Amino acid sequence: MKTDKLRQEYIDFFKEKNHKFFPSDSLVPGDASVLFTSAGMNRFKPYFLGEVKGVGSAVSCQRCLRTGDIERVGKTPYHHTFFEMLGNFSFGDYFKKEAIEMAWEFLVEKLRINKENLWVSVYKNDQESFDIWKDKIGIPVDKIVKFGQSENFWPANVIDAGPCGPCGPCAEIFFDRGKNKGCQKDSCNPSCGCARFVEIWNLVFTQFDRQPDGSLKALPQKNIDTGMGLERMASVLQNKDSNFEIDILAPACAKVKEILGLSADFNKDYLVNSIVDHARAVIFSVADGVYPSNEERGYVVRKLLRKALWAANLIGYKRAFIYQLIPLFVELMQGAYPFIAEKAQIVEKVVKAEEEKFILTLDEGKSKLKEYLDQLKKEKKKILSADKLFFLYDTYGFPFELSEAAAGEFGAEIDKKGAIKLLAKQKERSRAGSKFSPEIFKKGCPLLAEKEATQFTGYENCEISAKITDIFPLKGTKVNWEDKRECLEKGQKGVVILDKTPFYTESGGQLSDRGIIKTNQGKFYVKNAYRIGAESVALHQGEVIEGVIKEEKARARVDNKRRKALSRAHTATHLLQASLREVLGEHVSQQGSLVDEDRLRFDFTHFKGLDFFQIEKIENLVNFYILKADKVCKENLSFQTAKEKGALAFFKEKYDNEVRMVSISDYSKELCGGTHLDNSSEIAGFMIVSEGSVSSGIRRIEAVVGSKFYQAFKDQKNKLIELAKMLKSSTAKIKPALEKELKSYKDCKSRVVKLEKEKVSGIAKKLIDKHLEQAAGKNLLIYDFTEINSLDLNYSNFFDLADLLKDKLDSFFAFFIGKQNNKLRFLSFCSKKLNDQGISCKDFIDSVKDDLSLKGGGTDKLVQGVVAKKEAGLTLKIKSYFVRFLNNESN
Repeated sequence: MKTDKLRQEYIDFFKEKNHKFFPSDSLVPGDASVLFTSAGMNRFKPYFLGEVKGVGSAVSCQRCLRTGDIERVGKTPYHHTFFEMLGNFSFGDYFKKEAIEMAWEFLVEKLRINKENLWVSVYKNDQESFDIWKDKIGIPVDKIVKFGQSENFWPANVIDAGPCGPCGPCAEIFFDRGKNKGCQKDSCNPSCGCARFVEIWNLVFTQFDRQPDGSLKALPQKNIDTGMGLERMASVLQNKDSNFEIDILAPACAKVKEILGLSADFNKDYLVNSIVDHARAVIFSVADGVYPSNEERGYVVRKLLRKALWAANLIGYKRAFIYQLIPLFVELMQGAYPFIAEKAQIVEKVVKAEEEKFILTLDEGKSKLKEYLDQLKKEKKKILSADKLFFLYDTYGFPFELSEAAAGEFGAEIDKKGAIKLLAKQKERSRAGSKFSPEIFKKGCPLLAEKEATQFTGYENCEISAKITDIFPLKGTKVNWEDKRECLEKGQKGVVILDKTPFYTESGGQLSDRGIIKTNQGKFYVKNAYRIGAESVALHQGEVIEGVIKEEKARARVDNKRRKALSRAHTATHLLQASLREVLGEHVSQQGSLVDEDRLRFDFTHFKGLDFFQIEKIENLVNFYILKADKVCKENLSFQTAKEKGALAFFKEKYDNEVRMVSISDYSKELCGGTHLDNSSEIAGFMIVSEGSVSSGIRRIEAVVGSKFYQAFKDQKNKLIELAKMLKSSTAKIKPALEKELKSYKDCKSRVVKLEKEKVSGIAKKLIDKHLEQAAGKNLLIYDFTEINSLDLNYSNFFDLADLLKDKLDSFFAFFIGKQNNKLRFLSFCSKKLNDQGISCKDFIDSVKDDLSLKGGGTDKLVQGVVAKKEAGLTLKIKSYFVRFLNNESN
């Protein structure tokens, strides 16, 4: 049975059993606490928790990504990072008996697997499951194996180790590949670690709520969560020893072998298998909008791609090639995932760009790593230090895992924990730009745990009556939670909590509102507003600017001018994303943003820099949207409905079941809790001021709107006027005037280059006529251009001189000394004829550099470097050493 047919048979079977079919969700889950969708049940958490009603049972085939077993991928027949999980689920609809009976029916009657080849395992204390398998299904007792909580309870070891919450026993179904497989012992059963038994289906019976004391309390709603690995089941049905031999993976393995030029007797298939697995994971991840980067999901994708390239490197292949597999994976997978064909072009560009970038740094990084490892060997040490490991990561993009693999080949280990600590410190430093941030509240206050979320009224009203409920002083930049105050006096800084607030608290990239909290006795200037804690309590940080602030009724008023400027920037950000997707493609997705007063910064996925015409087109499109004067609509609706309407979600955010969607005509729909204008025309104007790279695959645009747009426009106009004055022209004729000046400059430069060439030619003739010597039967040109009364030539012209001499002389060795930026430098080179005779400039310099204080590097034909310490008679010593070198070479 082909894999595509197996997938469809499973779905159809459970649809006939009244299960609602859910197409595969993205690899990027809506839950920010999880990097990737790692199991079929991820999307159903709201159903299991009873938060979403109306569905009793479901079936899906979910694409998943896990890296927990990444080191085993390729080395075992069944492990993957990317895989498909078939699953049927019950949310209080049916339980053990029905789940077991349907599983058995599907395997034996639908797939026609010989029941004699099926074994099961149950949790040792789950007598109910044991009896169903024995009495209802009729499995012989000797084919039902009992395991403990580490194997047959979910989560594993939950009874002894926690965590508290929903849990339950499992039943696992195994396929027996036959006595001639694995260890071949008569006593072999699913508890054996050999390859005879293949686990094909796991049925989880979520029936308990684990308590703090370790006891299990029955859940009011008992659920079913099952998982069958599609690839693993396909390998059983296709009678293959490995998942990598099935119809959707074997062609990819063959293609990799073809690209890498591997012979039929190649005996390291585990490397090919890991390449195929990681390539498929990368392709689907990028198609789902996750680009390679140094953070979170992007780092996982980068790690997978680099591990695949590293595996090829170990085989001896050192070029980009993963991108060549994309058309094949489209062909193999588009039946179930048609979107992969739609995204193929952009995926290919992203993957190829990332491959080429890594290969450029790989050789340099490997050289540095080898240098470190050679030093370890000399020092008779076995551990590569954290600082060197981090340097390789930070400078050359070497994931720790690659350094670990390379070090292992040298019999060394790495200080990975230490390097991870250094990485964490680096991230902390990059976050330390703001003196006052929500981080200072992390220790929190017990009083806040009792408070409910602060109601936000600022969408409708920017000035409201409220009540001050709590006051805390600031101690430096931190809140002194131990010192709850009755009041703050003029000049004192602190935090004020209101029962409700019109102040937008910083989130989603938008900076907070500012304004005034006024009471009968004083005024408090709000400089920053943040939310903290699970209860999302709003804190207003600032300073008393008049009188005294106490816990009493107050009037809270937002600075309307700042709010309007923030709203202009935020609405413009939405128009920018819409324009980027229109101009560059729908692969563009938000990776981060900053919304400030009439200024914005937007990070987005794209594989290369934008050219002038693209930037102009994007800028023009945003301004076109502004001039359209479209209404900006905001509405609250369910997350699922918003997604169905095509709303873009920022996948680093965690969304509630009810969300706020901001729509502008038919070209922009985004989930967003920020403040916005009512009409696009209020933005006034939009100008991109910079575009650049944040990391591989992530670009950044900075732009201005509103008042800052007018100021930027005015600044540009003034610069044009100044330039026109410098060119003695008008702004209308600035282009021809500049072209005239550039032509004049180019003409002058050409004359200078011509004169320099004539000068170099003359010096070459003088060197040959007066300074060419013979030694050991070879022509030598050794000259110091820094000596008094020497020929006048800059070091920057040495390479032109070298080319001229090579044209004029058939066989020679040269060594020149010159100055550049007040440093003594040298250039050593020789003719091709000497090279062919086995004379190497690199070998010669290596043999004398310590004695003559030379530092440099190069090739057999040419070496350049620095004269660290010039000694008297250096040219004579060079000649003497070269003659000795020639004699040694001939010997």
